[in-house]
Amino acid sequence: MITPTELITLGILITFIGFFIIFFTIIYSIFKSAGKGEVKAEGGGVIIIGPIPIVFGSSQKVAKIVMILAIVLLIVTILFYLVPYIAMYR
Repeated sequence: MITPTELITLGILITFIGFFIIFFTIIYSIFKSAGKGEVKAEGGGVIIIGPIPIVFGSSQKVAKIVMILAIVLLIVTILFYLVPYIAMYR
């Protein structure tokens, strides 16, 4: 059985890994586009208020990608809430 201390350590580790991935991706994209004269940037995001996701993006393509990621995140969140209850009542 995993102890609460191990879960906290795992959560902190996953958070730091996420920060490093984002940091190195930004550095990589800066060096990749350094030699080019013109750079096109697109972005998007999602704000989840209760069960309702609000998706925005600089283009329809980005908005669709962000919406898919929001749906995946919603499914993962629901699974994290339901799996302990299913395991407990077996």
